Amino acid sequence: MTSAIDQINAAVHLVAPELILVITVCVMFVTGPFLVTEAGLATPGLRKRWVALSLVAIAFAAYAWWGAPVEPSDAGMFRTDALAWYVRGLTLALGAVLAVAFIDQIDDSHAAEGQACMLAILAGTNLVAIANDLVVLFLSLELVSIPTYVLLYLPRRGDANREATAKYMLLSIFSSAIVLYGMSLLYGATGTTSLAGIAAAQAHDPGAASLLTRMAAALLLAGLCFRIAAVPFHFYAPDVFQGVSSAAAAMLSFVPKAVGFVALLRLLPLVDGAAVADSAAQEPALRVLLAVLAVATMLIGNLLALRQQHLHRLLAYSSVAHAGYMLVGLTVGPGSAPVSGVSALLFYLAAYGITTIGIFALLAGATSSQSPMRTQTDLAGLSRLHPAVALALAICLFGLTGLPPTAGFTGKLNLFFAAWSAGTQLGRILAISLALNAAISAWYYLRLIAVMFLEPPAEEAAPAKLCLAPAVAGAVCSAATVLLFVAPQWLWDAAARFSP
Repeated sequence: MTSAIDQINAAVHLVAPELILVITVCVMFVTGPFLVTEAGLATPGLRKRWVALSLVAIAFAAYAWWGAPVEPSDAGMFRTDALAWYVRGLTLALGAVLAVAFIDQIDDSHAAEGQACMLAILAGTNLVAIANDLVVLFLSLELVSIPTYVLLYLPRRGDANREATAKYMLLSIFSSAIVLYGMSLLYGATGTTSLAGIAAAQAHDPGAASLLTRMAAALLLAGLCFRIAAVPFHFYAPDVFQGVSSAAAAMLSFVPKAVGFVALLRLLPLVDGAAVADSAAQEPALRVLLAVLAVATMLIGNLLALRQQHLHRLLAYSSVAHAGYMLVGLTVGPGSAPVSGVSALLFYLAAYGITTIGIFALLAGATSSQSPMRTQTDLAGLSRLHPAVALALAICLFGLTGLPPTAGFTGKLNLFFAAWSAGTQLGRILAISLALNAAISAWYYLRLIAVMFLEPPAEEAAPAKLCLAPAVAGAVCSAATVLLFVAPQWLWDAAARFSP
């Protein structure tokens, strides 16, 4: 009994930031309905108070995260290490931006539920990073998925919004079933759900139940590729992005990718060490499969983005392409020198998250019922109507393109060097593919900038009132992407601490 209590106490210490978020979620869900009348009316401005509570909870969680040790620590179901520390910090920082971006996109009567779902998603993302057991990992993935369905539906409940939410929910349930089936096969092959136990079993007898392990690898990769929107599991992304609000699209562009890649970093070494091992010669099958996925995802995402006029659909295909860039780092793994593929992946995840959330936040800030920012033509003359927003948006678009002076340039350069320095033909193919796709993407990103600065606004267009909070959040992201170009070393050091 004493041992069990000690384990619980140790686990509570490890999950302190997540507990703070979950407790706040419970408070919001319990108290929120009492502040809304039976007719569904709430005090004007109530949503700002819920956003303030969310930011307070995130601040306390960040304080608990900052004081947590980076050194590996294990308490059975949970473990902390450099990856968990990095993901927690990144998630909390960008979660604060997302909370602010939602401030004017959910009405006062539903703001409590919206902010509660946002905090639950952040807690689930962090729990994925610290999970040390298949059961905990799956439950953490669902803690991200289920609140996402609600959050997608709350801002705008029209036909397009209902369709987008239904598509995402049904396909997400399908992908979760695939992941769960893969986990069950992995349990059948090793006889344990503990990640440490699975690793020990594989190390003791690598050939045991190899067929089950390979089937588990295929299923886990397929299910998690849905979350990162990798080809051929990307087809839902443009329709869902088009039907949801800008803030919801910002969340979808980053959180599922963070969850998916963190889960892959945890699981792939267990199902096939060659996936992220130093030598691809031992077992190249999974590495080659990852390389094919990376090239196909980059190419298809960028080519389809060239044809889009709707901003959300364009950015959805852009998100697909960036999943391909990050798959390059996952394929290369930690063995390349002097730049590790895993470190380059984690650095690029941060750079991409800051940039893409900044774009959607700026679109949310500039969007109103009089001047909706939905298509490329809606950006015409934005530099004259809102010059500060246009400048911040241009910087973020430069970041997605991979041009200096932005963190996107540093991130793509790290991925290129990681692939090229792997010293293999596969690595060089990936590096060349990445460079060519970055050039293709420049066409549609720079086209948006040209529309903002070179085309005149429509004759009836007038400067609409900005939604200040999301516009400021987007401006902060824009400034951050420039600062990370000027001083990237601290983030790179944090990403490089993790070694699978």
